Amino acid sequence: MSRTNFNTQALIFASKSLGIKFKRLDMLADALTHPSVVQNLDPRNISRPSTYQRLEFLGDRVLGLVIAERLIDTFPSESEGELARRYAALVSTATLADVARRIGLASHVKFSAGEEAQHGADNDANLADTCEAVIGALYLDGGLKEAGAFIKREWAELIIGQVEPPKDAKTALQEWTQGRGMGLPIYKVVSEGGPAHFPNFEIEVHVVGYVPASGKGKSKRLAERIAAEQMLLYVGRKGPVTQIKDP
Repeated sequence: MSRTNFNTQALIFASKSLGIKFKRLDMLADALTHPSVVQNLDPRNISRPSTYQRLEFLGDRVLGLVIAERLIDTFPSESEGELARRYAALVSTATLADVARRIGLASHVKFSAGEEAQHGADNDANLADTCEAVIGALYLDGGLKEAGAFIKREWAELIIGQVEPPKDAKTALQEWTQGRGMGLPIYKVVSEGGPAHFPNFEIEVHVVGYVPASGKGKSKRLAERIAAEQMLLYVGRKGPVTQIKDP
C-alpha cells in the first residue's frame, strides 16, 4: 500500500482526469508520491529506495519498449541510426515533461512543502520522473496492454509529427555554436551525489557569450543532454550576453 494518506476519491479523480484505469489505486498513489514526501514523513526512508523511484525505473523501460515498437511500425524504411534519433527525442526529459503538462499530471502529485517552494511541480525532471512512475504503475497494475495503450495515445501525435529524424540536443547545440564560430560547448560537472542505487549529477554547459545552462540526471550523459536542451531553449529566446566571459 502507499505510504502516504492519499484520499480514495482524489485517486479516482486523478485516474479519470488522466484517462487511465487502475484496479489497485495504491499503485497510482505510489506513482504520484514524490520521494520528498516520504523522506519528510520518516527520516529512515532517506537511504531506502522509494516505491516512486522503483516505478520510475520500470516505467522508463516500458516506455522505451513501446516507443521502439511504434517507430519500427511507423517508419519501416528508416535505418537504425534514424530510428535512434527519433527514439531519443521521444523519450527525452523534455518530451516526458511536455506530456505531463499536457495531461495535467502535476496537479495530482504530492510534493513536500520544500519541493513545492522550489517550484517542483513545474520542474522538467520531476514531471518526467512522475510520468515514468505512472507508466510503471500502469504496467504492474494492468500489464503491457494498459501501459502501452496510454503511451500510444499520448505519444501518437508526437511520433507522426516528426517529419524528419531529429538531431540529439548535444549535436544540435554543437552545430549551432560551430556554425557561428563560437567553438565547442564545454560541459562541467557541478555536483555529483545521491545513493548508489539512484545517483544524481548536475552539469553545466558553457557557450561563449551566454549564461551557462544546467541539467540534472541519473547519469552524466543524461545531465549533459538536459543541459544542452536548456541551452538550446535559452539561445532561442535570448541574444548574446556580452558580459559573460569565455568558459
